[in-house]
Amino acid sequence: MAQSQLIKNLKAGKSQTLVVYGTSLSAGGSGIVWVNTMSADLNGKYQNRLKVINSGKGAQWSTWGVQHLEDSVIKKKPDAVMVEFSINDAYLDFKTSPQLARLNLNYIIDRIKLSNSDCEIILQIMNIPVGESAKVRPNLEEYVQMYKQVARERKLRLIDHSPYWKDILKNGQDAYLKYVPDGIHPDVKSARELIAPFVVKKLEE
Repeated sequence: MAQSQLIKNLKAGKSQTLVVYGTSLSAGGSGIVWVNTMSADLNGKYQNRLKVINSGKGAQWSTWGVQHLEDSVIKKKPDAVMVEFSINDAYLDFKTSPQLARLNLNYIIDRIKLSNSDCEIILQIMNIPVGESAKVRPNLEEYVQMYKQVARERKLRLIDHSPYWKDILKNGQDAYLKYVPDGIHPDVKSARELIAPFVVKKLEE
């Protein structure tokens, strides 16, 4: 896939607004850390031309994303939007089937494109839950595959974090919990040293 349009525009000297829209994995403690680290990295490279708005919210899913899209995303007039809700769409208590999650995701994409056809939409698949967090998301892989399918069908950039998390998990759950202490939220060090650099790499490559 070609380099991100966001990066191309920054390189061309254009000021850009990026909205990050998702769950606590983007808007919780360590989520805020990786987003801020990514922002600082890119602004250091591109002369502070990037404005990053973190519009996600912890313990939410794509239905919330649809309901709050106007205020949280559209009104911010973004040039690019990062979307990740699959981790909580898979949460049993939210009763969101993969089919409904797909409808919600496509609505989010369509509404953003209606507002600005040039807006770059980037889908993200985040880290792997383990323990109780995995048990309450027994069908997570279906939602992950749906994100991959939508990215392919709509020719969207997909940043899939799962490969490096799988490599860590190969060393056992105890090793994994050193990076993701509660089984679902990476720690601050992981946010700074794993997640943020991976996002920047995938945008620039």
